[in-house]
Amino acid sequence: MPAQAKRSKTSLHYGILPDLIGYQLRMAQIALFRDFAQGPGAEDVTPGLFGVLVIIEANPDLKQSELARATHLDRSTVVTVIDNLERRGLVERRVALHDRRSNAIRLTEAGTTLLKKLKRQVTQHEKRLMANFSADERDSFIRLLQKVFPEHR
Repeated sequence: MPAQAKRSKTSLHYGILPDLIGYQLRMAQIALFRDFAQGPGAEDVTPGLFGVLVIIEANPDLKQSELARATHLDRSTVVTVIDNLERRGLVERRVALHDRRSNAIRLTEAGTTLLKKLKRQVTQHEKRLMANFSADERDSFIRLLQKVFPEHR
């Protein structure tokens, strides 16, 4: 049956949307964010903020400009994110070792403790989202998604 003829339970037509990759990615993102809100989100952490914490943990003393590049955020947004994390006691800024004009960021003890808890919750979150996938399908799905934005691997 063509996508234009597909109807939902409420008899609402979605036109070509069900056949569009962007639409399906957005629906998957909505499902992901809803489920995330029930676990890690209860800690007042978004998926994006979780990613920032993981990158900082993996790269102690990361410069703010490097974090901006890694997260694809502009510098002013990264400054706001770091300000918020610093207020929460999760990260600290230090003068960068080889560049006194730059700040280096690292997790605090509280940030490390929270991230450890979040990683467990995110692992469970991923299991729920991928429950209908075999291990091979999950691996293939990730590889296929990485092809959309190959320079971000």
